[in-house]
Amino acid sequence: MKEKLVDILKDVTGLDNVGADPDEDLFKDGILDSMATVEVLVTLQDTFGITVPVSEFDRSQWSTVNKIAQRVQELE
Repeated sequence: MKEKLVDILKDVTGLDNVGADPDEDLFKDGILDSMATVEVLVTLQDTFGITVPVSEFDRSQWSTVNKIAQRVQELE
């Protein structure tokens, strides 16, 4: 699942080095911005069949590859 997640992040950001450090803060390091975040969330919902209410989105819980993977598993 993490491999698919990293592929999604690479597609959305256009960066090949995303996921090299699964604990890298994607927001702090400028990899994800608000538009990219929406695209990632929509793609995650389509790919994994989860629902992520934007009103409940907390950036701190979605800031690294590891945290995103954990949230996706919790929502599956």
